[in-house]
Order: sequence, then C-alpha cells, then structure tokens
Amino acid sequence: MKVHVLTYGCSANQASSEIMIASVRDLGHELVDEKDADVVVINTCTVKYATEQKILFKIEDLGHKGVDVVVTGCMPQVQLEAILEKNPDAHILGVNSIAKIGKVLNVIEDSRNGGSRERVQLLSTEPEGFLKTAHSRFNPNIHICQISQGCDYSCAYCIVTIARGKLRSFDADSIVEDVRMAVSEGCREIWLTSQDNGQYGTDRDVLLPELLRRIVAIPGNFKVRVGMMNPFSVTPILEDLIEVFRSDKIYKILHLPIQSASDDVLKRMNRFHSIEETNAIIARFKEVFPELTIFTDIIVGFPGETDEDFDRTLEWVKEIRPDKVNISRYTPRPLTKALEYRNIDSRIVVNRSNKLHLLCDEVKLGSKQKMVGWKGEVFVSMDAKVKGVMARTASYKPVVIPEGSVQPGSSCNVEIYDTTSGYFLARLID
Repeated sequence: MKVHVLTYGCSANQASSEIMIASVRDLGHELVDEKDADVVVINTCTVKYATEQKILFKIEDLGHKGVDVVVTGCMPQVQLEAILEKNPDAHILGVNSIAKIGKVLNVIEDSRNGGSRERVQLLSTEPEGFLKTAHSRFNPNIHICQISQGCDYSCAYCIVTIARGKLRSFDADSIVEDVRMAVSEGCREIWLTSQDNGQYGTDRDVLLPELLRRIVAIPGNFKVRVGMMNPFSVTPILEDLIEVFRSDKIYKILHLPIQSASDDVLKRMNRFHSIEETNAIIARFKEVFPELTIFTDIIVGFPGETDEDFDRTLEWVKEIRPDKVNISRYTPRPLTKALEYRNIDSRIVVNRSNKLHLLCDEVKLGSKQKMVGWKGEVFVSMDAKVKGVMARTASYKPVVIPEGSVQPGSSCNVEIYDTTSGYFLARLID
C-alpha cells in the first residue's frame, strides 16, 4: 500500500513517527506524500485546542476522500469519541502501541484486497517498542531517544498526563544500548525526550544524572541534548545534574518551563514549584556554565491571572533573559482541573500574548547581537538547509558555516560575524 505518516506535536511524537515509518518501510509498503496515500497515519497532539481542531478536520476530510486513517498519539487516549464522530471508520492505535502498526496495516491491506471490513482499535496501558528498534530518522544525524512515558504530576491545565498516564521510566540498560546503536549508525546528536526528563528513574533505581553518566561514557564523537525538565523535578537532583553536565558531550542548555512568574498563578496551575526555586536552579546552572542557554515555556491568560501576575512574568523575562520562550495562550482542555475555572476575556489574553512576544523578541535580539564577534569551538551536527553546515556551540547556539569543508560529527573553531532571526553566521578560523 501507499502510506503517509503525518506528525503533530513534541519530539516524543517525532520519535514515535520515526519508528512507525521504519516499520511501514520494512513491511514493504511504499512511503508517499499525503496526496498520493491509500493510508494516512496521523500521530496526534492535543496540548492546544487549535491543533486538536486542525487534526479533527484532517481525520474527517481524509475519511470523505476514501483514505484509510490510523489515529495514534495522545488524542485516542482522551478524545476517542471525538475522533470516531468525525470518522467512524478510523483505526485507533494507542500512544503506547506504536509497535503494532504492522497489525493495523495488515487488516487494512486485507480489507482492500477483498477481505472483511473491520475497524482496529489497539489501546495498551504499558508502552512497548520504543527502544532498540529501527528508526527512519527525519534527520540522519539526530537520534531522538524517549526515556520514559507519562508523568506523576497533575498540572491543572495539562491533558498530556491524562493521555500518557503515570510515569514509567524505561530500563536504563535499554536506553544506553539504544544510544549506542544510534551512535554506531552515524548519529552525532542524541536528543533525550519525555514528558519530563527530570522525573526519570523516580519510579526505578537509576535517576537522570546516573543515566547521563552512562550515556556519555559510550565511546564515539557525539553530543547529548537533554530535553525539558520541570523545576520541581530538577530541585532534588540539582547538584548531581550539574556535575554530569560538566561533560563535554552534554550541551549546556536548560529547558525549564516556568509557565508563569507569579506564585499565585503557579498554585492555581497546581505546579509544584515557586518562581524563587526556579530562579535558584537557573542561578546555580549559570554559576557553573556562564554561557548557558535557557529555554522556557509560558502560558498566558491562565484563569485568574491578573495584570499584576502578568507583569511579574514580564519582569522575569527582562531579568532572566531566556534565549527562547514558547508562548501559549491558555485554552481549556478536556478532563483537566482547569476546565472548571472561569476563563479570562480572550481579548485580554491576545493583548498579553502580543506584549510578551514583543518583549521576548527584543530580549532575543539583544542576546544575539552580543554574540557577534564570538570566537570558539563548535560541533558540526548536520548539513545546512541552503548552503554549508549547521553547527552548535557548547551551549547549543545554532551556527551556520556557509563556506569551508567540515563534516557532521567534527569540531572546528569559528568566528561569528552576523546573525539572522534563527541562527548565527560564522567563518572558519585556525
């Protein structure tokens, strides 16, 4: 059959799609563009209302066109009725069941060859098939390794915990072997992903710092990007985490979502940290790694957020100057605690979002301009989209080297001479 895999959402979803695409390929099906497909596998995300609506339209539209649809990712776990209302014939593959994509495709192929028409629905509570398996990578130099599934916390706005369940940390030996396999296949960047990397191992006997120590001990020339960690999960392991981050193989990037800089809002969000605790984590990391890159996530317009609460967030951005801020306008999600709360006027939310975007752009531009003239070593991770290669500084700053013969997986010294909105431009130096 002709199959297309459509991916929405986070890097964990991207990793799942890479695994499913490899399975489709190995089963002998043809991978094609969506417009040419007999079967479309939709790997869904339900974090935001707008994304959910876009996906539901796609599920319905493909059904009307006579395309077989397989829906996987988070939505089937929490919005099954909505999916089947849009397309009663949609096949369902739970977020933990990606290894069974072949079973679904076999049923579809049989029905297309004259067999009985039946709808497949596979929903499992335990994740399987995420490690030590073939990937058809979107970028051949980058391996995305999911280290756990689920989360032991219940933020009031978050539907992902409901969709993916309680924390199940994957076996450390299997993770290490998965990374070892990827490095042997030529991958030069390893992205560790989950719903909260900082929680890894709290349900087992190996915590994140120890897992990282074992990963960086793998022979080879590669770098590790540690994905998002919540402040409340970092605090208990802070010093051990900083110690292992000293490794040259780990990018000095901290993705620490604050969601708000108001403690009152954080309490309503059911977040288990204060902004003071978050600032302490950042200060400690910056003390050891002065060129640290900081990513964060902020929700604007959470129910009950006052002008004073929002102003605290603006002041925090001015003070901390994060390199990247993922800004979301709050939208209520099904089954969450915040669904019970009274929403803020949407015009206020839009205004606050625009104001925060402008500030973040100003901060980002100022930080970028300070990097012009910087000299140092970078790690070449991949070919650039247009010309040259994409490299990263030790703190994960993106640097394009338009001229020069350097290969992914190598290191070189450069001087940054200009900046664009997305990356720096650099020339090779001795």
